[in-house]
Amino acid sequence: MLSLIQRVTRASVVVDEVVVGAIDGGLLALVAMEPGDSESQIARMAERLLGYRVFADEAGRMNRSLADTGGGLLLVSQFTLAADTRSGMRPSFTTAAPPAEAEQGFNRLVAICRQTHAGRVETGRFGAHMVISLVNDGPVTFLLRP
Repeated sequence: MLSLIQRVTRASVVVDEVVVGAIDGGLLALVAMEPGDSESQIARMAERLLGYRVFADEAGRMNRSLADTGGGLLLVSQFTLAADTRSGMRPSFTTAAPPAEAEQGFNRLVAICRQTHAGRVETGRFGAHMVISLVNDGPVTFLLRP
């Protein structure tokens, strides 16, 4: 499992010209499930998404988490993030979980985040062609593994 997180002042996901998820300040997380991702890995990723300290404290240091700020979390499934790009000129997706497994794992991640985060948790639409808009704050971007 991989999550590419970006600190944002706002972000939204549009499917078929309809906004399906949007947040103001918080994190946009592009999430890729890999074969065999376990319940404990999914729970750990939720913990990291909500607890990773990427927001400024009073001194301007990245010392506050999404849980601390109460900001929004926009989770977007993105299997291409798990692509194997080590050889050739075309990505291989054998390192991404099959769609049914990925959807189940992604939905579990969403459920855990919604259960444990007091702030807003929004999503894109699994398997859809999504148009993502964001204003990256910083820019601040990290690649997380559980």
